[in-house]
Amino acid sequence: MIELIQFPWSPFCIVQRRILEFSLARFKIINIPNTDRTLVWKLTRERYYQVPIVRDGRRVIYETGEDSQVIAGYLDSKFRLGLFPANTRGLQTILWRHIEGEIEGLAFKLNDIHYRDFIPPTERLAFVRHKERKFGSGCLERWRDEQAAMLRQLEEKLVPYEQMLAEQPYLLGERPRFVDFDLYGMLGNFLASGKYQLPAAHARLRDWYGRMTKARVTDFPD
Repeated sequence: MIELIQFPWSPFCIVQRRILEFSLARFKIINIPNTDRTLVWKLTRERYYQVPIVRDGRRVIYETGEDSQVIAGYLDSKFRLGLFPANTRGLQTILWRHIEGEIEGLAFKLNDIHYRDFIPPTERLAFVRHKERKFGSGCLERWRDEQAAMLRQLEEKLVPYEQMLAEQPYLLGERPRFVDFDLYGMLGNFLASGKYQLPAAHARLRDWYGRMTKARVTDFPD
């Protein structure tokens, strides 16, 4: 059985979890503490420490770079999900770079503001230390002060995706492709704390998110 090693709120973990759910494959979720990557380090033979990773029997699959989609590509090939058709490769690359840069960059900050709601007390010190080492002392308080501005920015940056859904149910057509799952993961992270909703101005995007939550590969016969 496939195993997904993850943090439940991680945007990139949500992407792969939703792909696995979509595939209807049997899989097991292994949640690890944000502060302890020992299992990931061990399974990757000390070559990787980020999440998610996937274990499929003796194979361990993980990303090879910030711009790789190794895990999604593996799942797509294994379960024949049609996530990366040849005629969308260039466009999907442009889109996922925007999704994983502009959208994720705001979404995770807005979620992290509420870290006390999803990080256990015993792990909060390490979580704050990690954030401050990467983004500077007081970053969480700064993001909290900038919350309203970041929400406006997120709404603005989602406009193109709202427009893409004007005449089709998914971003690139009649069925979900990888970028649908990618955007779903970033927005899933934004919504993880339960403190937010998708912008009211983006009605199509809200409907799309509901479709993506329920979509299964059997809904899209070849």
